[in-house]
Amino acid sequence: MTRLVNVPEDFPAESLRGFVLANKRYVKPVYGGVVRSTATRDGKVAVVYGGGSGHYPAFAGWVGQGFADGAVCGNIFSSPSGAQAYSVLKAADRGAGVLIGFGNYAGDVLHFGQAIERLRAEGIDADTLVVTDDIASGSKDELEKRRGIAGDFPTFKIASAAAEAGKDFEEVKRVFAKANDATRSFGVAFDGCTLPGADGPLFTVPEGKMAIGLGIHGEPGVDEAPLGTANEVAKTLVDGLLEERPEGANRVVAMVNGLGDTKYEELFIVAGAVHDLLEEAGIVVEDLESGEFVTSLDMAGISLTLTWVDDELLEYWNAPCDSPAYRKGSVKQVERDDAVLNNEAAKVTVTETGSEASQAAASKAADLLGEIATMLESKKDELGELDAVAGDGDHGIGMENGSRAAAKAAQALVADGAGLSTTLAAAGDAWSDRAGGTSGALWGAILTSFGAALGNEDAPTENKLVEAVVAAREAVQRLGGAEVGDKTLVDALVPLTEALTTTEGDLKTKAEAALKAGEEGASSTTDLVAKVGRARPLGQKSVGTPDPGAISLVEVARVLLGAL
Repeated sequence: MTRLVNVPEDFPAESLRGFVLANKRYVKPVYGGVVRSTATRDGKVAVVYGGGSGHYPAFAGWVGQGFADGAVCGNIFSSPSGAQAYSVLKAADRGAGVLIGFGNYAGDVLHFGQAIERLRAEGIDADTLVVTDDIASGSKDELEKRRGIAGDFPTFKIASAAAEAGKDFEEVKRVFAKANDATRSFGVAFDGCTLPGADGPLFTVPEGKMAIGLGIHGEPGVDEAPLGTANEVAKTLVDGLLEERPEGANRVVAMVNGLGDTKYEELFIVAGAVHDLLEEAGIVVEDLESGEFVTSLDMAGISLTLTWVDDELLEYWNAPCDSPAYRKGSVKQVERDDAVLNNEAAKVTVTETGSEASQAAASKAADLLGEIATMLESKKDELGELDAVAGDGDHGIGMENGSRAAAKAAQALVADGAGLSTTLAAAGDAWSDRAGGTSGALWGAILTSFGAALGNEDAPTENKLVEAVVAAREAVQRLGGAEVGDKTLVDALVPLTEALTTTEGDLKTKAEAALKAGEEGASSTTDLVAKVGRARPLGQKSVGTPDPGAISLVEVARVLLGAL
């Protein structure tokens, strides 16, 4: 149970504020997270790590000399927005390029990808470092689809050491890729975690059992097994990971990781057993870590990570670092960097007023966003229940928060004389920033691309509205990479768009046909297995339940049809 809470919604921000106050020698705050408070030489490749809160010491606890240059901090188990990532990356940039590392979660891929595109447009070398260590979340043939869990720690430590050693942009990427390819993790849980303000855990485990293959965002395991002794748990973890032992590899760095509510003494017992089991298998344990590295609030559980090292990876692993949550060796004395950072992501503002017709359309759009927010608030619990079947149950809350923020931002821009494109761009940024997660990124992209297609000059014509829907669909598939049949909102959006573009008649007739096609597409997801996103590892559990993202998209479309 997370007991020390004021307002649940403020928990991440209040926690981050206290962390900064307690660690001024290491970090200073910027919009979206933290960066080093110590001086960092120009010409160094900047490495920034990030994701949702609730995983401390990941990710802010790793910011310091020899480790991360910054951390992007989202809401609990929810991806930071693209604007937050852009801000931290800009603040960390030292002129040699910036890299952002994260676990392989759809929301992070989308939001951080948006930030990377924005930086590249400014001429800054930028790229992502995606961790895929969790063996329970994908087969050996689907390595690129696996989640990143506790393997974040060794892969990021190794990549950071390469950057600190002065390696260039491409070389740091190469070292990270090598470390990620050499890293595998496997975890078990004894009980689920409880979100701040919630009455109970996100999942429970029967007495005497353990959940196998848990995630770090409150996802239950993919299977259950008898709990057994500490030695038996250690054997389960070691045996699972040795099945993927690289050919010829016999040296490892091993890491026993507590997930938030497992005593250090228990971790040490397992660590000893892991050490013995590895040595019995003829493996040289070059280093063994035991503690909390990537947690999941108060989850009772444990994971084991093995990084198969050679001389190069081991040298970077052993390189000195000094951060709030992890220290290794001895770093040289460094000076504080008291420069004021002013690289926060610029908010959308009205640089020129829209035409009278576009302002009128913007006002109508702002009103519609308010109606959408009211509708989503009424369906929050229903959408959350759908999402809880194979996800973390936050879709309803995310959609409500995002739509409310979008409506508020739109009203503010309309008051300043914004046209339709500017208004929807601000609404998209606000939705993405406040909702977080995959749906936040996608709805931010939908609003932004929709507005871009309509512009700030003319009143939207029927043809332009249809073109805007097509642009939104293209943006969603380009950023998210989902196809029809993957059990996402794309299963509703694609047929909706096709019906809109192929149906003969006036706009109302086209819209009615589009809504019907979208409803059928959303309904079709009931029998599908989730293939992408957070629900994918528990895809079979999602069969029999429609995708919440597809359902919410259709409900938004229904509001828009009512306006027509």
